[in-house]
Amino acid sequence: MMTWKIKYEDIEFKAGDDSNMKDMIHENINTFIGACLHATHISVVTSYCSKGNLKDIIENDDIKLDWLFKSSLLNDLINGMHYLQNTPLRSHGSLTSLNCLIDSRWVLKVSGFGLSHFTMGSAADNLPEYKKYFHLLWTAPELLRLADKDRPTYGTRKADVYSFAIILQEVIYRTKPFFDKLPPKEIVTKVIERQNIPYRPELPKEATSPEIQAVQELMIQCWAELPALRPTFIDIKKRFNNINKGRRFNIMDNMVSMLESYANNLEELVQQRTNELVEEKKKTDKLLYQMLPALVADRLKRGLSVESEMFDAVSIYFSDIVGFTSLASESTPMEVVTFLNDLYTTFDRTVEKYDVYKVETIGDAYMVVSGLPKRNGDRHITEIADLSLDLLSAILSFRIHHRPDKTLQLRIGLHTGPCAAGVVGKTMPRYCLFGDTVNMASRMESTGEAQKIHISEAANMELSKHAKYICVYRGETPIKGKGIVKTYWLIAKHDDYTLLSTSTLPV
Repeated sequence: MMTWKIKYEDIEFKAGDDSNMKDMIHENINTFIGACLHATHISVVTSYCSKGNLKDIIENDDIKLDWLFKSSLLNDLINGMHYLQNTPLRSHGSLTSLNCLIDSRWVLKVSGFGLSHFTMGSAADNLPEYKKYFHLLWTAPELLRLADKDRPTYGTRKADVYSFAIILQEVIYRTKPFFDKLPPKEIVTKVIERQNIPYRPELPKEATSPEIQAVQELMIQCWAELPALRPTFIDIKKRFNNINKGRRFNIMDNMVSMLESYANNLEELVQQRTNELVEEKKKTDKLLYQMLPALVADRLKRGLSVESEMFDAVSIYFSDIVGFTSLASESTPMEVVTFLNDLYTTFDRTVEKYDVYKVETIGDAYMVVSGLPKRNGDRHITEIADLSLDLLSAILSFRIHHRPDKTLQLRIGLHTGPCAAGVVGKTMPRYCLFGDTVNMASRMESTGEAQKIHISEAANMELSKHAKYICVYRGETPIKGKGIVKTYWLIAKHDDYTLLSTSTLPV
C-alpha cells in the first residue's frame, strides 16, 4: 500500500467522491483503498507500486526502453485514462508522469486522481518556486490562463489529452518535459503567452522510424492550442492501435515480454558491472603492487600470513642527490615536492625495465633491491648494475622546473650479500629489508662521490663473473662500523663505455 499524509486544515471535503473512487476498478487504475484518520492528519491509502513512477523509469539509464516497452506503457496509460474519463469523475485534472505508477509486473497504473478536494488549501502555495512551476509543465494552456480559484477542481477531458501529450514526449524521447531546455517558470510563462506559434516541446525534425513519426503527429495534435482540435482518448486508442499495426496488447503477454526484456537488460547490466569491477580490480591491484611485491600482496589478499624470509644473496642499491640540502633551503616546500615527484617519476619509469623491487624513497634517498622477494639466481647484481648506470645517465638530462639552470648529480652505492625481508605492520603494511647488507649498501652510498657508483668488494666479485662490466679499484676506504675495507668504482659496461663522460672516471 502507498499512503500520503495530509493535514486537516488543508482539506475541503466533498461528499461522494471517495465512494466513487472506491468503485473504480481497472487494471490500469491504481486502486484507492481508503483514508485513515489521525489526530492531526489523514493518510490516503492506495495500492503499492514497487517500480516507482514513470518519471523514475524514464530517468533510470540502467533500464532499456525499446519500442515494445514504451508502447506497452503508453497503451496502459491510454487504457487507464479512457476508463477514467468514462467514470463519474470524468477527468483526471493533474495527470503527470509522477502519478503514472509502475507495479511489480511492469503494468502502468494511473494514480493521483479524485483527491483534489483533499489537497485544496495552502499546501501548494508553500511549495518552492521551482517545484510549483515544475508541476505545471503538464497543465494545458487554457487552464494556466485561469486564476487558481477559477480552475476546475478536476480539470477537463481536453486538458487531460494535453497532459498525455507531454508524457508522450517524455516516454518517446526519454527526457524531461519540454526537453528541460528552460527553467520551469520560463516554460510555463511561454505556454501561457498567446503567440502565433504556441510554445511547445521542439521535436526532432527527422523521425527514427515510421512508428515515431506517427507518434509525433499524434503528439502535435494532442497539444493543440484549441482544445476542440485535440482528439479524445477513444480516438487516441484507435490511432495507437494503428501505429502498432493492429497488434492487441494482452496483459499477460505484455508482462512476459517485459520480463524477458527486463531479464535481457539485467544480463547486459550484470556484464557491464562485472567488466567495471574487473577494471577497478586491475587498478586496485596495480596500486597495491606498487606498495608491496606482487607475491607478497597476493598472499595478503588471500588472507594468508607472510612469513619473514632469509635470502642468501641479493644486491641493494642506495642513492641520494648531491647538494639536496642546499637546493631544498633555496626552494619553497611545494617546489621541493614537485621536483622530487618529477625526479622519482623518471626513476620509476627506469626501474620498471629491470627485475628489481623499489623498496622506498625517503626524502632524496632512493632504495632498490634485486633478488627478492623473487629469487633470480646470479642476475641480481647485473640487474642492479644496469639500473645504476641507466639512472646515472638519466640524471644528466633531468631538468628542475623552478631551477632549469641547475644540473643534478647522484651519489650511488651498491652491495651484495645475504638479507632478511618481511612485512611489517598491519594498518599500513610495508615490506622491509633487514641485515648488515642493507647497512653496507647505505655506507657505500654515503662514502661515495658525485656521479659515481661506489661498490663493495662483494659486489665487485659478483660483477667479475660477468666480463662485460668495467670496475676500477678505488682503494682502502674507511667505513663506519667496518673499519678499512676495499671498495671499487663501477664505470660502465663494455658496450656503453664510449657513451660515458670522462668526468665519471675516477681520478
